[in-house]
Formats: sequence, C-alpha cells, structure tokens
Amino acid sequence: MVEYTALDSIFHSLSDPIRRDILRRLTGHELSVGQLVQQYDVSFAAISKHLKVLEAARLIRKRREGRKQMIALDEAALKEADQYLEQYRQMWHGRYDKLDALLKQGD
Repeated sequence: MVEYTALDSIFHSLSDPIRRDILRRLTGHELSVGQLVQQYDVSFAAISKHLKVLEAARLIRKRREGRKQMIALDEAALKEADQYLEQYRQMWHGRYDKLDALLKQGD
C-alpha cells in the first residue's frame, strides 16, 4: 500500500487551476470565503470543497472574524514543496552547466 504523505497532499492540491488561483489571490492578504466565491463561476459548495483540500494540505489557514470565515495563505507547506523541488533544480542546473561547457568546447 502506498503511503499518502504531506507532499502528496500539497502537489495534489496544486494540480487544480482553481486552487492554484485561490492561493495566488491569497498572496499578501486574507480574504473571506464570500470574497473568494465572488471571484469564480462555480458554486459556494465547490469553493468550500477546494478550501477543504487546501486546508488539508496545510496551504491555507482559516479563522473566524464575526460571522465571516477568513482565509489566509500558509506559506510553510509551500516552502516544504519548494525544498523538495530544489534538489531537482540543482540537478538540472548542473546538467545545463555541463551542456554549456560541452557546447563551448565545440566552438
């Protein structure tokens, strides 16, 4: 049986364009659920489901402000995904450097 990890949850969350756009909209400031719903041509229930997926992946935080539920980006999970991807970034940069050196030898 395959174990479902935190990274799996993060990348699954990022696989949906609406969820990626929600994260983009939350960059730098909080929004209420109502404000988010107004931005999309989908139902309140659909946005609520997207928010649950993002929250399960620890990509957002929710808090109550009176009757409103406020949503904020939680950058810790994104940093975790970035650290994972960094190893591949370094590998590819190393390969590009080697290719560049080979191409310069041919000149």
